[in-house]
Amino acid sequence: MSGIKPARRWQPRFYPFHRESFGKRFREKIEIMVKGPVWGCRMCGNCLLQETAFICCMECPKGLRNGPCGGVTPDGHCYVDPTRRCVWHAIYFRARKIGREDTLLEVLPPLDWSRVGTETWADVFSQIGRTGTGKFFRSLFSSDKELKKQVWDSVFRTVRQPVWWNGDSEYHAAAYREPVSELEKNLREGRFVVATEVTPPQSADSGKLKNDIELVRPYVKAINFTDASSAIPKMSALACCKVAVDLNAEPVFQIAARDTTRISLQSDAIGAGQFGIRNILCVTGDSPVVGPPPASDMNINDLDSVQMLWILRRMRDEGIYLDGRKMKHPPSYFLGAATTPFALDPELQAIRDQKKVNAGAQFFQTNIIFEPERLDPWLEQLDRRNVLGKVSILVGLVPLKSYKAALYLHEKVPGVYLPKKILSRMERAGDGAREEGIAITLEMIASIKHKKGISGIHLMSLGWEEVVGRIVREAGLDQA
Repeated sequence: MSGIKPARRWQPRFYPFHRESFGKRFREKIEIMVKGPVWGCRMCGNCLLQETAFICCMECPKGLRNGPCGGVTPDGHCYVDPTRRCVWHAIYFRARKIGREDTLLEVLPPLDWSRVGTETWADVFSQIGRTGTGKFFRSLFSSDKELKKQVWDSVFRTVRQPVWWNGDSEYHAAAYREPVSELEKNLREGRFVVATEVTPPQSADSGKLKNDIELVRPYVKAINFTDASSAIPKMSALACCKVAVDLNAEPVFQIAARDTTRISLQSDAIGAGQFGIRNILCVTGDSPVVGPPPASDMNINDLDSVQMLWILRRMRDEGIYLDGRKMKHPPSYFLGAATTPFALDPELQAIRDQKKVNAGAQFFQTNIIFEPERLDPWLEQLDRRNVLGKVSILVGLVPLKSYKAALYLHEKVPGVYLPKKILSRMERAGDGAREEGIAITLEMIASIKHKKGISGIHLMSLGWEEVVGRIVREAGLDQA
């Protein structure tokens, strides 16, 4: 049973938000009696089993429908519930085993909550009737793989891809030509870009925020503001971006799916442009499980980062809202996404990242890395998939302050792992830990600066903003 339901996670089924006929309730009972014990079905109303290697992705505590988050542990377990296997980890490995990796590239829709709790089989049988019942069942025994795929897609793709979504597995280049932000302009020109992160304040006083922005602004091309990282409330990323714009700094507006609905995403993306914000970074966001109590809703996210990219790209390039309404003046922005190069093995991680690029990601910010040599297999897989020329990659680096800080990152931050040699260096450094941390960062910059596919670095100072200028100067990047 664990092979079919690898997370072995029991979750309650969803129920409809409206009264239904006896016939529909009866069909729902039959469906949940079959799919519940076998797949852990929650009756989401938009079954994706045929695209997820017949493992239900709704076993994921975040409800992610387009792949794993970056917090999967090295042994394939979920960081939200470490006693369970990451369901997407299992989906990826089974898909590869049965030769269906490319099905994982299709951008799958978020839930339509008006259908949640209802059965899916009626839609499938209805579509089989439209396709031709005889044709469908004959195709199951056909040796013609292309015919089988066409018939299968005519039934199941129509069901899983509603007209308001219409997701696919193709690459969608931006529809505009001239760069919309200074960050995009510098990346297009092939410069080795340095970006950084300024920590949003935990109070309403913006004095330190302004000082930190002024401190790093001369040395970087863009400043990222996190969206309640570690699930801890801080000043909103949107407000921080507005402060940066007022100080003539280039901001990157980070939006975490954890606290975002499809309605707020579209509204915020349009509103950000009114403040001169032209870079948007879509991330899944840390689960509330890593934040302080009391924990907020840990059921499922309304959107995942891939769906956010898909929605924002279509708003910008096609001028349509998710519901299909046309807009007279579409917004302009440069879209980014986060990636964790070492979350899966390089081949499977490249599939995950290609999906983000296909959906609309134009630049990547990687999670914090301490093993630059491990980037090579991942970059090679991206190159094989013809992804490197379509996305700019900024490698995430952190200058370590102390052995205690290094240990905290290694043990407490999802998706971040420090090799023993780094931990040992920081432990031996003692009172000189800060200098050792800077030396390690400079070594990593030197090792990645000329790697094919790397467009720059993203320095995450974690409150140590004054070190950014020194690192940029000593790495010889102040003229880049």
